[in-house]
Amino acid sequence: MDHYLVQGTSGSSPSERVNEDVDTALNFRENQQMQLEQDGKNVEKPLYTANALAAGEGRNGTARTSDGKLDVTLASPVELGGTGRGTNPEQLFAAGYAACFHSALRMLALKERADLTDSAVAAKVHLVQPDGTAYVLEVELEVALPVLDLSTAEALVARAHAICPYSNATRGNITVDIRILEYAA
Repeated sequence: MDHYLVQGTSGSSPSERVNEDVDTALNFRENQQMQLEQDGKNVEKPLYTANALAAGEGRNGTARTSDGKLDVTLASPVELGGTGRGTNPEQLFAAGYAACFHSALRMLALKERADLTDSAVAAKVHLVQPDGTAYVLEVELEVALPVLDLSTAEALVARAHAICPYSNATRGNITVDIRILEYAA
């Protein structure tokens, strides 16, 4: 369900290269996890746990974290018949996915000494109803890596997609389109 697109290129070779890089990165991650399990290390222990409470009328209520750092009014968007006078779950998901994916890129770039000057990730989260009953999310990630050449950008994006917690949580569940919109010529 994941799609990798590189804007401004012709043919399918860049996408195929990114898909191969994702497969390689995923295999590496799975092998690491199996090795940890064989070594008797607990791979299920959380590194961090976020706690949040939504109250009120769901999409038209409030949400806050236990530490108080996030405290928002929720409102359905106008497009769904709401007032639009608050944030909504799709906006929160988009912000979280963009930040998490960008962090994955930056962590890998630091290890590989890749220059991510002026890099950015934008996320679009679509709420769709493909069969007229169930609601489904679809995600578009737009990546800008203006200092990296296309080949390096593709490989880094593929590896980031393999380690990003949001990517791992959504893989196989929803469509995620990743586009590299900006790279060095």
